[in-house]
Amino acid sequence: MKKYSITILCASLLLVVSCAEYNNVLKTQDYEYKYEVAKQYFAEGQYNRSATLLADVLSVLKGTDQGEESLYLMALCNVNSRAYDAAATAFRKYYQTYPRGKYVQEAHFNCGKSLYMTTPEPKLDQTATYEAVTEFQNFIENYPTSPLRAQAQDYIFKLQDKLVEKEYLSAKLYYDLGAYIGNGTNGNYGACIVTAENAIRDYPYTSRREDFSMLILRAKFALAQLSVESKKEERFHNAIDEYYGFVTEYPESKYMKEAKSLFAKARKYVPADAEGDEVISEETAADSSNIAAGK
Repeated sequence: MKKYSITILCASLLLVVSCAEYNNVLKTQDYEYKYEVAKQYFAEGQYNRSATLLADVLSVLKGTDQGEESLYLMALCNVNSRAYDAAATAFRKYYQTYPRGKYVQEAHFNCGKSLYMTTPEPKLDQTATYEAVTEFQNFIENYPTSPLRAQAQDYIFKLQDKLVEKEYLSAKLYYDLGAYIGNGTNGNYGACIVTAENAIRDYPYTSRREDFSMLILRAKFALAQLSVESKKEERFHNAIDEYYGFVTEYPESKYMKEAKSLFAKARKYVPADAEGDEVISEETAADSSNIAAGK
């Protein structure tokens, strides 16, 4: 027990001495010495102390090799401390201040990576996500042969998946609101359709494409169903056309049962003299589905 107490006492004394030394370094006007100590703290993994000292020397050493390295090290300190917003700011400041700097390529990449770490879950505002995508796109444009290019592209794909999910949640929310809140029948279902169509256009290779397409079909059917009589026929025709396109593109869709049910309900609103054309179109769509499925 006595040996254990002595060990604790020694550790406490070392901590006190360390704090005293750190406070002395903070007060010194010898900025080159402060810079060297900051690098030592960085090497030891004491990133908060290192960043504080580096912030003190930046303005004095700006424009020198030491100033350049200080700024980049401060950005790395923020990364290691998980202060990603501060890290992104420091990396951006580095490549803007030292466009021909030793670490400029890494600074561009790490700025994007730091922004990536700040992006929120899909249901929240995605401003940071768009900013991160832009940063990585600029990196790829500026350094097309960089060994980091593949990683940057992978980050873009991950960020776009988050943006797609945000759009899907928005489109689904509009659909779920339907005619009950806010914009009324046309507004919410119409907003669902527009949001989903824009997402398919902006992200044509998304794995959510089928889900967006089904939302559009549902929304067009619901919009037709709740329309005034003078607009029902036209809007059910639109829903039926959407069905044909859906079954052609997704012949093995997990939503096929629901899609066919909506189609059957929509056909009940099609005038008898136009039903023959619809049946022919349905057969054509079925043939296209079989071809797409390799049957």
